[in-house]
Amino acid sequence: MERKATGSDKPASIESSKLYLESTLLRIAGALFCHDQKSAVTRTAEIELNSGIVDKHIVIRPDPKLGQPGPLAHKIFVALIKKHSDYGKPVRSEIHFTKREIGRLIGRKDWGGRDSEQLARALHEIHYTFVKTHFKKPGGTFQEHSFTVFPEILIERREFPSDPIEACTITLAAPIVRSLEDEHFTCLNHALMQRLGTVGQALYMRIFFHFANLYTGANGSHLEFVKRYDDICAEWLGGLTVLRYESDIRRQIGTHLTQLVEEGVLASFTLAKAKSKSQGGWVVSFRPGTTFFEDYARFYRRQQAGRVEAQFEPQQKEVGEPLKLAYLFAEKRTGQPAASIAYVNSKDVETAKDILAEIPFDDAPRFLDFALAAAAATRFDVQTLGGLRQYIAPYKARQATDKAAAAREAARREKDDAERQQYAYESYRRKRANAIFATLTPQEQLEVEEIARKGTAGLSGSLQKMMFEFKRADATAQRYSDRIASFERWVADR
Repeated sequence: MERKATGSDKPASIESSKLYLESTLLRIAGALFCHDQKSAVTRTAEIELNSGIVDKHIVIRPDPKLGQPGPLAHKIFVALIKKHSDYGKPVRSEIHFTKREIGRLIGRKDWGGRDSEQLARALHEIHYTFVKTHFKKPGGTFQEHSFTVFPEILIERREFPSDPIEACTITLAAPIVRSLEDEHFTCLNHALMQRLGTVGQALYMRIFFHFANLYTGANGSHLEFVKRYDDICAEWLGGLTVLRYESDIRRQIGTHLTQLVEEGVLASFTLAKAKSKSQGGWVVSFRPGTTFFEDYARFYRRQQAGRVEAQFEPQQKEVGEPLKLAYLFAEKRTGQPAASIAYVNSKDVETAKDILAEIPFDDAPRFLDFALAAAAATRFDVQTLGGLRQYIAPYKARQATDKAAAAREAARREKDDAERQQYAYESYRRKRANAIFATLTPQEQLEVEEIARKGTAGLSGSLQKMMFEFKRADATAQRYSDRIASFERWVADR
């Protein structure tokens, strides 16, 4: 049975909003997220796909306590990847957001404690899930990587563990960032994705990806992609239950595919019995619709060079750096690593902003070391970052003193280096002059030696001999300077 798009099925105007999803992460996402929240919690077994196929092999190990990342985790994942896409180039390794931003991106108007806990759980479902797969290297070979998609999560709460999340910084896995820098990604229509449920989003991502790989620009009228239904459930939809009967399958994924037809991504889809009797089961055939062709042209044929977005730097200053400083303070005060610190409070984050208004972020670790050492010297048991404000002025004074001392030391080293270089040049000049003197005619040598004797008149003994040789070399160098490199040339040639 087939579902086709009619002229009225496709919206008259589809707003385009680009989302750049790294190619390997796109394949991981299909198996990573379970779209049934009740089932997700109980799924803790290892997931392995495409064993023996190097470039497609994926191993996913959900956290034994949290289970497989669920539908909300998928929504948040898409929202964060969209935010990361908006940063543009250069590719960033961090994503910053406030509670209002994430609420808007996942479609929640109100934000309270329950929403925060759901957000924290969803983020940790992804954070604690281990992934092993292969990334394509520039030379075309594949390299295995083991990682978590979000290796670090920094959270700000107002004061207590039960308080809502105020802001958050997420770090994206290094191999994903490097792959994005090498431009291994699929460009997707985020505005369209927002109108879909999580199953629809997962289907759309993979369907668009495969159509984009198959489309040549000349084969649009007969372009088709066929996939086994059970493979769709396993590889695209996070292990969705494989059903036996056509009517059940249509209720399960048919409604989502119908929505893709209505959006114009698909012209049609067909569900049919598999021709292979040995395998049995069902296959789904997909044909692209006008929205796919329009988006493909917009995203790939008329794409412009990546531009730098203005929003990253302000958010880095407003959210990312203060959060990092507050976490670093907690690490240094408690001796615990950041991964074991559940959150930092808003008061410390606000204090961090004040400190960073006085001290550059790169100097912050040194300031903390200085301030904590000064506090310890007076037996002051610092509990909050605000307790270190009093050390800002002494630290800056110490910085100024250290900077002046460093400048003096640099000047001394520069002078010493210049003197050593000048001495080395004089040594070269004398050796070169002596070599030239040895090549002169007897008459020329006599003329040079006469100059040297006049310069050593009145001297005797070993001192006269040493000074005579010195004056002879100097006279030779002056007479035949065109045969000796100048100081500048000698320095350049070293």
